[in-house]
Amino acid sequence: MQFIGTGSATPELIIKNTELERFLDTSDEWIRTRTGIEERRIHDGNLEGLAAEAARRAMENAGLSVSDIDFFICSTVYNRFMTPALSCVIQGLIGAGCPCLDINGACAGFVYALEMADAYLARGHYQNILIVCAEEPTRMADWTNRATCVLFGDAAAACVVTKGGRDPLFRMHTASNPEVLHGYNTAGNCPYDKSGRVYEPMTMNGQEVYKFAVSSATEDIRALCETAGLAIDHIDHFILHQANLRILEAVRTRLHQPVEKFPHNLEHYGNTSSASVPLLLDELNRAGVLKRGETIAMSAFGAGLTTGACLLTW
Repeated sequence: MQFIGTGSATPELIIKNTELERFLDTSDEWIRTRTGIEERRIHDGNLEGLAAEAARRAMENAGLSVSDIDFFICSTVYNRFMTPALSCVIQGLIGAGCPCLDINGACAGFVYALEMADAYLARGHYQNILIVCAEEPTRMADWTNRATCVLFGDAAAACVVTKGGRDPLFRMHTASNPEVLHGYNTAGNCPYDKSGRVYEPMTMNGQEVYKFAVSSATEDIRALCETAGLAIDHIDHFILHQANLRILEAVRTRLHQPVEKFPHNLEHYGNTSSASVPLLLDELNRAGVLKRGETIAMSAFGAGLTTGACLLTW
């Protein structure tokens, strides 16, 4: 599998930490020292439009037209459509005619989508696969809770992968523990529903998420390198889910790697769920940081609890 194009789109509305001080018991210093986040983008429109723009930019970067896309996977946790799948809506906006589907792997969704794409390509059914991660976690957050709402931002990011190159290695895992991080869907009005469900914003046990994220990312990357017979020092870039700078630093320290191998952009976007890894990937690709033949380790974690890691050659 080979990456041939990346793209992203972010909302115009930028909310800095200082603006949150107006209605939250928080401060710029409190947020920055605990998370590394300085600002985030918040979408005030329809997510599908943002996602379609990211998809177009990825196809343009790949030098492909929409008719060249054979399959389309969309990773999304929350959007305004219960049905149809968000991918169906995006498909119409970009004028695609290929089959498409949505997946919800939480913040690890991009790695899950990537593994699915690799499997489809290996079977020979498709030549070019579009992956779009479209997320608006700010609409799931409780904006009276300073422990969670300051963490998130909205974004869409995409890539196009095709046959060729070296086979990537994946390591996927799910440890069912919804209590640590979850957000309930809205209830309908079925007269026979006795569950008593009501809307509840996203809740998170930050300490448990931190411990899970650091241990799983470290373990997954080490395991992939062992399988590949590759020394960790030979990895050129570690592209991790952009949730918290403390998590990135903890993983980097445990793996004994230099700062320059762990790029980050969470200070400008916050946690954009499954869009965070491809968003950073697009920035690095367009800046010319990523070189053909380099080795990249990706790792992400999310509600579930889900983890996904990948070792690939760019």
